[in-house]
Amino acid sequence: MSQPVPIKIYPRLTSGRFNNIRVALVILTQLVFLGLPWLQWNHRQAVLFDLERHQFFVFGASFWPEDFVYLAALLVVSALGLFWWTTLAGRLWCGYSCPQTVYTQIMLWIERLVLGDHKARRKLDAAPNSAGKLLKKGLAHSLMLLFSLWTGFSLVAYFAPAGELASNLWQGQAGPWEVFWILFYAAFTYLLAALLREKVCSHMCPYARFQGAMFDRDTLIISYNARRGEPRGKQADKSAGGCIDCGICVQVCPTGIDIRNGLQYECIGCAACIDACDQVMDQLHAPRGLIRYTSEAALEGKSKGKPAWQRPRVLFYSSLLLGIIGLSVFSFTQRLPFKADILRDRASLVRETDDGWLENSYSVRLINSSESAQRLAISVEGLPGIRLVAATPTVSLAATATETIGVRVQVEPQHAARGANDIRFVIRSLEQPGHLLQEKSSFIGE
Repeated sequence: MSQPVPIKIYPRLTSGRFNNIRVALVILTQLVFLGLPWLQWNHRQAVLFDLERHQFFVFGASFWPEDFVYLAALLVVSALGLFWWTTLAGRLWCGYSCPQTVYTQIMLWIERLVLGDHKARRKLDAAPNSAGKLLKKGLAHSLMLLFSLWTGFSLVAYFAPAGELASNLWQGQAGPWEVFWILFYAAFTYLLAALLREKVCSHMCPYARFQGAMFDRDTLIISYNARRGEPRGKQADKSAGGCIDCGICVQVCPTGIDIRNGLQYECIGCAACIDACDQVMDQLHAPRGLIRYTSEAALEGKSKGKPAWQRPRVLFYSSLLLGIIGLSVFSFTQRLPFKADILRDRASLVRETDDGWLENSYSVRLINSSESAQRLAISVEGLPGIRLVAATPTVSLAATATETIGVRVQVEPQHAARGANDIRFVIRSLEQPGHLLQEKSSFIGE
């Protein structure tokens, strides 16, 4: 039994208002992704995820492992945002901003630059191997690989300072993990965007599979107006509908589907078919909109007339999103510019001093999470007569710096019960007296 032969898609170049938006978003997303690692903020990289120091910098804010709750909130907001956007606008994300779509578009630009339009590329692939064919193909794929390496470098530059990383690569001094991840992401980009392309959207991406669970009859989709377009036929045929069956809508589709067959999970909502059909309608002096963004309900004349955002599901997602975003922003604006971790010395639980007091030892790790220097005073509370013994009563921290100091806490025996006693370390900012942090710990009595 013969096996089906995979069909390679050669999308035809189109132009129009939606194509202009796609091009603009390709440029914008790549300016952000490729350019952000080079942006400086307060004499350091604006966005840097420093895994070695366990510290993330995002413009004027710095985050530590203790701030994991903000990452969790970001993930929840991203998931809800996906549900909200899909319910409201269908797959506009896929068609305009998804990295797979963006990088595939860039690879197609490279192909057109080197190999020609869709007809020339199809003809070249069908031609027998020759030096000229291998040269053209080699040049096209070399440019794709160079771009893929650039994306790999840019990704790693979010985790290692971009200037330092570039210098180390140039001098052959980059670390093995840096080189590995650059090559890994470059290979990943090349495989998905240069080789697999639309197959990722049709077969690998789970979003295409479960989008039906988030769509309803009022979700924005690309649809063909069969009432106006059918039956298909030439313009001269008075009994024919508005569609002249030119097939251009299929030729420009990056996933190779025929939108006239109805809503299909392969459709990424890029609107290339809309631009192509609008151009044909203009040439025929017919109204645009045979293929357009609409909803199933609107196409059937059953729309309720309410704005799309007033649907119950959209309002539900919107309220959740606003609530989580509001709580996260409030929490972030109220957070103190410093943090502290208290660790009691477990090797020596309790000892008696020369003057008869009980003593526990602690390590205090102070974190300055602000962009300005901090002077912090440390004290301890929770038991009568409790006192703190430290080398210095205050600690000075540079911007975004950390320091660990050793302190001793002493209590008279009659004020400390046997076993664990609850105490509090109090850290105050000397620059901003209203900023006060209390960290719970325990004091071990005899």
